[in-house]
Amino acid sequence: MTDTTEKAARPKEAAPAARPARAPRRLRLRRGLTPWLFLAAPLVLLITFTYAPVANMVAYSFTDWDGVSPELSYTGAENYVELFTRPELFEVFFVSGYYLAASVIQIVAALYFATVLSFNVRFRNFFKGILFFPYLINGVAIGFVFLYFFQDGGTLDSVLSLFGVHSDRAWLGTPVSANVSLAGVSVWRYMGLNFVLFLGAIQSIPGELYEAAELDGANRWHQFRYIIAPGIRPVLSLTVILSISGSLSAFEVPFIMTGGATGTETFVIQTVKLAFQFNKTGLASAAAVVLLLIILAVTWVQRRLVPDDKVDLV
Repeated sequence: MTDTTEKAARPKEAAPAARPARAPRRLRLRRGLTPWLFLAAPLVLLITFTYAPVANMVAYSFTDWDGVSPELSYTGAENYVELFTRPELFEVFFVSGYYLAASVIQIVAALYFATVLSFNVRFRNFFKGILFFPYLINGVAIGFVFLYFFQDGGTLDSVLSLFGVHSDRAWLGTPVSANVSLAGVSVWRYMGLNFVLFLGAIQSIPGELYEAAELDGANRWHQFRYIIAPGIRPVLSLTVILSISGSLSAFEVPFIMTGGATGTETFVIQTVKLAFQFNKTGLASAAAVVLLLIILAVTWVQRRLVPDDKVDLV
């Protein structure tokens, strides 16, 4: 009786779960190849129009090719030696200082407007469109528009005359005023990009944090300092990298407006002139490689100084 009771009380052992059947080999192979099939076209385009030209540029930098002749000869590191033994080729980097200063103003202004328009402000969508619209305009068109804006007796002089300021100075006639004017154009054009990046980062912050901060008596400045600023740190790091690289490689606007005259020649304009005006494609390729290495080095230093750590606001 006891054995019978124990057998009745003992729970039945669960039957082993059936092992899921493995998918057929052909199906597994198809699943493994499907992502690569989708990536094939972008990878081909990326290699064809990005990495292959960069490889050719590096190869040309060790030659004396003029960009036209079918023949070229290997010269070793002579182009790089010429670059680093001619200080005037690197003096154009002083012009990038104007654009670096303008980048600081651009980032601060974009962050200010993104913070203000992230809150409930009247006509905020209208102002968002106004701030982002310049970034959508073609750079060549912007260059021609501001060329007429800064010319003698142009739009700027007409606006200043309405306020009783009569100026007969040539805004693009001296190195300082020309570079300041061109840097101001870059601020107007690229602030919209930084504004959108900051706005997206701010809007990704959970709204509960703002509500909790308001319950604790935090004002707008406290919300920006302790919630917004830490929350957008990765995006801020990205905008700094983009601003530095853009300042070192400024080309479109100064090339259209001044062609590099009156002390506004940037390193990229100088490189283009070496290749297409003086037919020194090998030397121009070496200059482009040096610029690429400088940008990579600046980016690496910036990432080391300000690591992109994960931000946890909760």
